[in-house]
Amino acid sequence: MKTFHAASSIALAALVAVGAAASLRAQQPNAAPPALELLPVQGNVYMLAGAGGNITLMTGKEGVLMVDTGLAASAARVTAEIRKLNSGPIRWVINTHFHPDHVGGNEAIAALPADPLQPLRIVAHENVLNRMTTPTAVAQGPDVVRGLPVDEYFTPIKDIHFNGEAIVLYHEAKAHTDGDSVVLFRGSDVVSTGDIFTPDGYPFIDLDNGGSVQGEIAALNHILDLTVPAKTQEGGTYVIPGHGRICDEADVVEFRDMVVIVRDRIRDAINKKMTLEQVKAARLTRDYDPQYVTPTSFVTTDRFVEALYKDLSQAAAAKPAAAPAKPGTGNRAPAPAGKK
Repeated sequence: MKTFHAASSIALAALVAVGAAASLRAQQPNAAPPALELLPVQGNVYMLAGAGGNITLMTGKEGVLMVDTGLAASAARVTAEIRKLNSGPIRWVINTHFHPDHVGGNEAIAALPADPLQPLRIVAHENVLNRMTTPTAVAQGPDVVRGLPVDEYFTPIKDIHFNGEAIVLYHEAKAHTDGDSVVLFRGSDVVSTGDIFTPDGYPFIDLDNGGSVQGEIAALNHILDLTVPAKTQEGGTYVIPGHGRICDEADVVEFRDMVVIVRDRIRDAINKKMTLEQVKAARLTRDYDPQYVTPTSFVTTDRFVEALYKDLSQAAAAKPAAAPAKPGTGNRAPAPAGKK
């Protein structure tokens, strides 16, 4: 399988009033913008990398559908790349979550000339709209409002039929954030995951915006339910991550297993009453760090461990204590049926 590393960018916090909303890769402040790379995936689906978060494109005779829009600064170059594929209108935008490296281009896409009979529809889970319409965000004016996903959904599933293909959106509750959507292109056999899955870096569990490690694992397991490998476990359903290379089911399995193993190690340390500093000193992720951490990683080892430790500690504290045994019962076996 062809591999590449998607370029990264500084998150533009002006879109949302939250400092944690950042891209999974940091970029040098004065660096030239990375080149965009347009890659065919399968069927009618393409991946556009280098605009911040990965952008999924689906094209056909009805026009173009986008999953995420990248950073605002990349919007003009993104539009130019889309026109190389299809000259038709952009009719749908699906936002997998609200972080600026995935919704930054919304406003520019919404400002393009529209077909009055079939205007652009920007879709996301309702929690994305809620995060993007905080008082601070709305105060930024019409530029932000114009790119809002006003076609929001609140059910577990939303489906669309476009370019002769069924497209299904699944809400993944409390995963990377509380508004994540996974998008399945049923005919092309491609899944677009947003930042739930980032094969080249530890996941960003955004606790401040509803994320959780348990929800992250549940979402990864659901992605695996949607994927079917081909012969020798390669190919089959292809997976477009929030950042990084085009993947298949085996890559998601490896990533899911890493999150589960690190979760279990940190939970065990919490049960042993280890402090956060002791957990960091124990280097419980040292066998995974070479694969998932680079000098420019947004999610460093410490950041990943801190998020899991905080989340799991809060879950342990909220767990109700076991009820005490009734006096005189001890460890006796229950009486046989029909007897007291």
